Amino acid sequence: MSESYSLVKGSVPLLISMPHNGQALPEDIAQVMTDKGREVADTDWYMDRLYAFARELGVYLITPKYNRYVIDLNRDPNGVDLYPGANNTELCPTTAFDLSPLYQAGCEPTAEQISQRVKQYWQPYHDALATTLEQIKAEFGQAVLLEAHSIRSQVPRFFQGQLPDFNFGNADGKSCAPELMSALANLDYAPYSMVCNGRFKGGYITRAFGQPTSNFHAVQLELSQRTYMNEQAMTYDEALAQQVQPKLAALVQTLIAFATITR
Repeated sequence: MSESYSLVKGSVPLLISMPHNGQALPEDIAQVMTDKGREVADTDWYMDRLYAFARELGVYLITPKYNRYVIDLNRDPNGVDLYPGANNTELCPTTAFDLSPLYQAGCEPTAEQISQRVKQYWQPYHDALATTLEQIKAEFGQAVLLEAHSIRSQVPRFFQGQLPDFNFGNADGKSCAPELMSALANLDYAPYSMVCNGRFKGGYITRAFGQPTSNFHAVQLELSQRTYMNEQAMTYDEALAQQVQPKLAALVQTLIAFATITR
């Protein structure tokens, strides 16, 4: 347990990371944010609740305390865009997905403040990821990382129309073994739609930690929030969640099986 994240140790060679699940805002930052910013509307809502079943399967789980508006744990600390030429959010976002300002005028984070946030929030999370994956590999011979994300089904800033339900990314084949991506792609997702390396190809964490030649395999799943919640009210829908959780459980079990059997 850390001041900025929570780590649950498991017994199988799979770590699930939920870098956008945190909702907290430090008081000094919240004071200079807009009302919109304090709503933290672009959170990957209820990821920990949706994947609660993974604990029973022995999966390692890591989640941050603080919101992505404080600092985006899935971005390059040097501010390099994930998708050059596309609309990107910053390491320390200044606008919400709907482009509304997150900070009161003149209160946007300075270069010094961003550097401090990297040290205080970003680095500890990434250190924990690295250490945990190394420990898993040392015990099992290899480690698999699932980056668990979610997003509203319609966000015009990033894509047109409605997003598919299951959006897998492995950096266009660079972050995991092809056999792993094939195993995930061949699962039955009906009645949900699924795409691999579409609009989302995996963020910084997937790209940085996915090193299949060194037996570190990383995959990101960007799940449409319409599959498990009321997007307008931003509330968890138990009936919807119960329908999609078997699909999530099947993919988690596939990741575990890959890491356990393939050496």
